Amino acid sequence: MAPAGRPGAKKGILECLESGEVVIGDGSFLITLEKRGYVKAGLWTPEAVIEHPDAVRQLHMEFLRAGSNVMQTFTFSASEDNMESKYFEHVEEAVWAVEVLKESDRPVAVTMCIGPEGDMHDTTPGECAMRLVKAGASIVGVNCRFGPETSLKTMELMKEGLERAGLKAHLMVQPLGFHTPDCGKEGFVDLPEYPFGLESRVATRWDIQKYAREAYNLGVRYIGGCCGFEPYHIRAIAEELAPERGFLPPASEKHGSWGSGLDMHTKPWIRARARREYWENLLPASGRPFCPSLSKPDA
Repeated sequence: MAPAGRPGAKKGILECLESGEVVIGDGSFLITLEKRGYVKAGLWTPEAVIEHPDAVRQLHMEFLRAGSNVMQTFTFSASEDNMESKYFEHVEEAVWAVEVLKESDRPVAVTMCIGPEGDMHDTTPGECAMRLVKAGASIVGVNCRFGPETSLKTMELMKEGLERAGLKAHLMVQPLGFHTPDCGKEGFVDLPEYPFGLESRVATRWDIQKYAREAYNLGVRYIGGCCGFEPYHIRAIAEELAPERGFLPPASEKHGSWGSGLDMHTKPWIRARARREYWENLLPASGRPFCPSLSKPDA
């Protein structure tokens, strides 16, 4: 694996992480391709891989250009047994998967769809992380279901659990690209806006830069996104962590750091926005005067 945007010999993911390198994951496929007209909501099967492979390939290329080191295969919900149950919410099933994958003699990374309350059997995040590492996982963390803030809280609990047990593993986080502080244990699937009315919850690129910095400071070195993460969100991670990585992604050629490109605007009040302090302290409006700030999740 050679980091996007710079030449170099290919290295394995564990070699990268053990040397302290930041590995940037990819972003959203299901929800993003549904918005583009290539995937049907519901069971979220990846029919686009067969019907529109160019669309899938193009999205992979956009994430790569934005700074991703790793592009995952678009195979979510591609088997009958996956359609009938959830492999993401129970640590027992995740442990079984790790045990099977260890037979391949390759590094195993495993993430769970859980929040700070733990899995569906109330196993805490710390306990989940411990069980996964004891089963043989080298990289553990969370993905999907919850926004950046909530996912980082879960990662902190996982890290604490591993430290208490004297266990070591690399940490990985790929949250939603949506703000979901009001969702329950099942995550954003219980919000009334799921899946077709989530646009008002989309995180800004500046939100994601903050998330990337907080994840890094927590000790997470595999940082990416899940549902709702567009390529520009991945670019925001790459730009925030450029000092640590030593380079910017190709997509940054058309994007000035912290809005610096606005200093060429004809309007003086817009030129005044070409600075970090402005965007870091912005409280963006929703433009929806009668909408509540939070929702009540369904059952």
